[in-house]
Amino acid sequence: MDEDEQTDAAAALTEQEREALHQVELGLEWLQRAHGHLIEFHHNTGHAMDHLADAETMLRECGYEELANALRDQYLPRGVIDEDRWSYDVLECFQEDILADIRTFETETREAVADGQRHVAERTQKWEWRERARRD
Repeated sequence: MDEDEQTDAAAALTEQEREALHQVELGLEWLQRAHGHLIEFHHNTGHAMDHLADAETMLRECGYEELANALRDQYLPRGVIDEDRWSYDVLECFQEDILADIRTFETETREAVADGQRHVAERTQKWEWRERARRD
């Protein structure tokens, strides 16, 4: 396809169809950003727990058995959401549930609305701006 030609799929859509598809794509992109934040949350939680594990050892070496035992028995083994859900579990649930479902929905929507073409709104904008530049 010529870079300067608007695709048939994009040209055939109404503005409302283009905008609806764009909103679905943006929804997926924001969920992907949230996914990145959950990965960061998972890694940050792991680093925090590593520091607390080091503190357990140091407190024990300094003679603070009760505090070291509290870290070992109460805080290090517990989950971040409730007593049993660790950060990886939260991340995996997000990946396997809402993110996977919306990825599938976004693909199905693109297939139904725009013959599978991605970023139709942006492609249309690019074409319109180039056409305007040629006229001026």
